[in-house]
Amino acid sequence: MEKTRKIILQEHEMPTHWYNIAADMPHKPLPPLHPATREPIGPEALSPLFPMELIKQEVSADQWIEIPEEVSDLYTLWRPTPLYRAYQLEKALDTPARIYYKYEGVSPSGSHKPNTAVAQAYYNKQEGIKKITTETGAGQWGSALSFACKHFGIDCEVYMVKISYQQKPYRKLMMNTWGAQVIASPSEKTEAGRKILAAQPDSPGSLGIAISEAVEQAATHEDTKYSLGSVLNHVLMHQTIIGQEAIRQMEKAGDLPDVVVAPFGGGSNFAGIAFPFLHLNLTQGKNIRCIASEPSSCPKLTKGVFRYDFGDTVGMTPLLPMYTLGHNFVPAPIHAGGLRYHGAGVLVSQLLKDKLMEARAHHQLECFEAGILFARTEGIIPAPEANHAIATVVAEAKRAKEEGTRKTILFNLCGHGNFDMAAYEDYLSGKLQEHELTEEEIQSSLATLDTPMIE
Repeated sequence: MEKTRKIILQEHEMPTHWYNIAADMPHKPLPPLHPATREPIGPEALSPLFPMELIKQEVSADQWIEIPEEVSDLYTLWRPTPLYRAYQLEKALDTPARIYYKYEGVSPSGSHKPNTAVAQAYYNKQEGIKKITTETGAGQWGSALSFACKHFGIDCEVYMVKISYQQKPYRKLMMNTWGAQVIASPSEKTEAGRKILAAQPDSPGSLGIAISEAVEQAATHEDTKYSLGSVLNHVLMHQTIIGQEAIRQMEKAGDLPDVVVAPFGGGSNFAGIAFPFLHLNLTQGKNIRCIASEPSSCPKLTKGVFRYDFGDTVGMTPLLPMYTLGHNFVPAPIHAGGLRYHGAGVLVSQLLKDKLMEARAHHQLECFEAGILFARTEGIIPAPEANHAIATVVAEAKRAKEEGTRKTILFNLCGHGNFDMAAYEDYLSGKLQEHELTEEEIQSSLATLDTPMIE
């Protein structure tokens, strides 16, 4: 048996374009709506928040978007990223399945997030923007944007979900090291934050709240734009360099996955690896199963509803057609902070509605059990977010054993957990708690929605 564990590409083999799945989708997503009038909006409505080139990408129907040379040059600091065959994990699971993982933890900030952070900072720089505001959950996105902004000489202001701000101090320090200002959200700095704190002084925060604060700052300062690390079409598109590289690497290995798995918060992680494989399904008749893995405590794909909703808690963003738990939903303070978001990206939501992809939900303890198994077999300690994908992989590998099928599984190891050791300490000491979200809690959150239904 071939024991080469790492499959790499040369720098010149790195993709030159991002893939836009909207061009291939059988049903195009519904348009965004104005938050006040509830009428469809055009690109001009996004101009207070984003540079025009990103807006063009957001609404583009082109199948491929060329990666600017300056962005591609910076990508080569860590791209192409390695693809590994997980021989030891396969052995531990005694499975006939072949398991591969694409490792994005080799980037400067330790996750897949710089793939879009660099692109977004570049386009803001081209438009002369002096400052970018954003939100971050676990800190991977804030770290990535801080790195990218420093490279392009742009100030960066990050609203970090308060529970993650407290749980992950070294992520905050990483952002500070790259020159970013980091504020625990909800904060007293914005009207949105003050409103939340007045109603709930001990709020642990959420990505929806942090988005409200960052959007408010961008919308009220002319020299400032807003940047989002997931959900939006252009963000998901930038991440597709992951899956494109993976396809070329799998070809080198003489293999093609039957199943592709990635963690799911807002969609960038999943889209990055899965969309290029869905492209093969949509254009070449392949039948590759693509599975998004989410936390049971924030199950927007598996238990949410498909309707228009705000991307933020206060209701400042356009209304988007998405699977959602309601913009007022505040998830339990699990350690996978990057997955604590109430809604799913528009593209992913439409793909799920059309049954072109699948979704699975996993409990926190199950995910850490899978992450520990991976660390002890493959040597890399995964980020808590990545553990959700590993839990799905373990389940698929066990299923292959039961069925006696030798299928190939590929997953996105989106980042390392070197800054998340407090989470592993809690798990290993038995302090990590399960968070069981009840149907009553979901329905209570959805009952507060007054946003348009989708037939």
